[in-house]
Amino acid sequence: MTQESLSPAAETMGGTESAQVRALLQLRELILSGELPGGSRIAELAIVERLGVSRTPIRAALMRLEQEGLLKALPNGGYVVQTFSERDIADAIELRGTLEGLLARLAAERGAPAPVLVEARKCLDALDGVLTSPALDDEGFSSYVALNSRFHTLIWDMADSPTIARQLEKVLSLPFASPSGFVVMQAHSQRARDMLVVAQDQHRQVLDAIEQREGSRAEAIMREHSRLAQRNLREVLAGHATVHAPASMPALKLIRRP
Repeated sequence: MTQESLSPAAETMGGTESAQVRALLQLRELILSGELPGGSRIAELAIVERLGVSRTPIRAALMRLEQEGLLKALPNGGYVVQTFSERDIADAIELRGTLEGLLARLAAERGAPAPVLVEARKCLDALDGVLTSPALDDEGFSSYVALNSRFHTLIWDMADSPTIARQLEKVLSLPFASPSGFVVMQAHSQRARDMLVVAQDQHRQVLDAIEQREGSRAEAIMREHSRLAQRNLREVLAGHATVHAPASMPALKLIRRP
């Protein structure tokens, strides 16, 4: 069989996979942006027409979003966009902290690779630079979110545990469960910057514990670190209990109000 005869099949496989990824990202964005609000019904055919993608990748995307918890399958066909209680979000953050703590402990006990430790220290140095400003502007905030996400990813990589990482990935797919999930709401205030300084100190402490091979300490710090997100959740909901979700965080509309 010639190379030429293989190419069309390979291109078809690649095209199908690419279409599935595009459909998943587009559909998730429609939900998190509020264009498909919580409680709305979603029909497969309507999404096919809206996104201009064939039914196969759309069906795969809908099934994946059901697994993530953003959609719920209806008995008679179709899906409905899920909404979440404050407890749902708090539990997701707690679970993220538990899994991150476990990964930090394993990283300390197993011994983190030196190159990854070096990269983590550089990441924290860059975060220190961002936090030198008394309050973050849009550019500073974007830099903080990117560096914060990078640091957390490096901690996960240090543990070298694909099994736990897969479970963490499922948790992080829920709205607001990510390490930077609630930072956006108070990004421009002095108080928010002070809270980020506290978070940065915890970053330094957990990295030090990993380097010193102190597994229990690393786990405890990482779990405590997630409590900042719990605090932000309470403050965000208290501050926006009677107003619509701001443009910076439209997915707040997915949280059911008491």
